[in-house]
Amino acid sequence: MFEYYRGFSLKKLNTKEFSHVKLLFYWVIYGSFFFFVERVTPNRNWTPMYCSMDDFIPFLEIFLIPYLFWFVYLVGMLIYTFFYDITSFKCLMWFIIITYSITMFIYLVYPTSQELRPEVFPRDNIFTRFLGWFYTFDTNTNVNPSIHVIGSLAVMFTSWHSEKFSTPLWKIAFTVCGVLISISTVFVKQHSIIDVITAVLLCVFIYPVIFKRKKVAR
Repeated sequence: MFEYYRGFSLKKLNTKEFSHVKLLFYWVIYGSFFFFVERVTPNRNWTPMYCSMDDFIPFLEIFLIPYLFWFVYLVGMLIYTFFYDITSFKCLMWFIIITYSITMFIYLVYPTSQELRPEVFPRDNIFTRFLGWFYTFDTNTNVNPSIHVIGSLAVMFTSWHSEKFSTPLWKIAFTVCGVLISISTVFVKQHSIIDVITAVLLCVFIYPVIFKRKKVAR
């Protein structure tokens, strides 16, 4: 499929053949907006996300593994579909564009935070040390709905409808990964269960808009 792009140039962005490449520009828009709500407007009236179910969810640092695997899961699917399954790439990107844009708007008008992170880790190991550093880098604000969960479900849905991953084994593998990544957010205390549920509801609502009309023109 690399041969497909050999004739690509910026002049061809508006052609039917390469118009899907323009979807990648959304990441610049998303990154800029996320930076704005996270760093430029930090002093806002945050609404803490919490429910009683959060108290029953233990801190388990081993879930850092699926939590970080999210980056491979999402970026890997983007790269693969971009080069080998353009129809699925379009579906994945449009799902992300719609859900992430809605999420950014929610972050702007309804700022949320969470206070679930442990003040002292119950264990000292490589995972808790990494999380200690990660907590200082990643703020506990703008958490509802969870971008982590939305991105996971975006990849999972894409795999369900991709001809490249049509076998039951692939579908099971992507589903298990999507579920593990989603629940990892509460076990490493990055999100409340409320953030996960809200993200799932948003994705379920947008899912038929994108994937039930999947055959986007190539």
